[in-house]
Amino acid sequence: MTSAHPLAGKVAVVAGGSGGIGAATCRRLAQQGAAVVVGYRSGRDKAEAIRAELPGESHLAVPVTIEDSTSITAFRDAVLNVHGRADVLVNTAGMTQPVAHHDLDALTDELIDRVFVNNWRGVFATIRAFAPALKATGDGLVVNVSSIAAFTAVGSSIAYVGAKAGLDAMSEALARALAPEIRVTVVSPGVVDTSFVPGRDAAFNAKVAASTPLRRLTSPDDVAIAIEALATHLRFTTGSRLVVDGGRHL
Repeated sequence: MTSAHPLAGKVAVVAGGSGGIGAATCRRLAQQGAAVVVGYRSGRDKAEAIRAELPGESHLAVPVTIEDSTSITAFRDAVLNVHGRADVLVNTAGMTQPVAHHDLDALTDELIDRVFVNNWRGVFATIRAFAPALKATGDGLVVNVSSIAAFTAVGSSIAYVGAKAGLDAMSEALARALAPEIRVTVVSPGVVDTSFVPGRDAAFNAKVAASTPLRRLTSPDDVAIAIEALATHLRFTTGSRLVVDGGRHL
């Protein structure tokens, strides 16, 4: 790309934009010239603060609850009412709750449903809502933030492992179904240095870093850089998984 701002004139929607990975992604895409929509579940003040610090103009902070398809539709409509288009959709929203893999009784039906709604159904529903707008550009991009848990089967719970594996499979299927107008890709971090997983402390992080080949955790910006690359340089990539884990999966 020869332009200093290769995403100028484009609209990038980041679901989960007020979280660690989401906020870093918003900053990266705004630096590349995109008008960014910071999708947030709660914490309006935090989302507005992120929006206000982004370089460029026409950024928005819009609430969305990905468990609720009606909320997703309203989110989509709010974006299109202001910008009239959507070029990039990044799905970083999700949730988990640690459950030891051997403790089958602790993985209740209610928790399984909650994990799958947040990490699979909500992502699909968001893509479904934005697909017509992405297709209309002729050059749409979806980036789903997954996890190496999807293919290592090691993660915060078996439900999380299954939901992320399903997300990867869904992304491949949509890459076929939505081509050529929309590319669908996956970024798979290892253990990310955020508060996403409840209960992980400094001792846990230090242990993980020591056992990772590159000797540190994945940072939110590591993931954001990968997303930025898919939007700006890796333009012939679809249906692929980009692993950003410092070799954690090895």
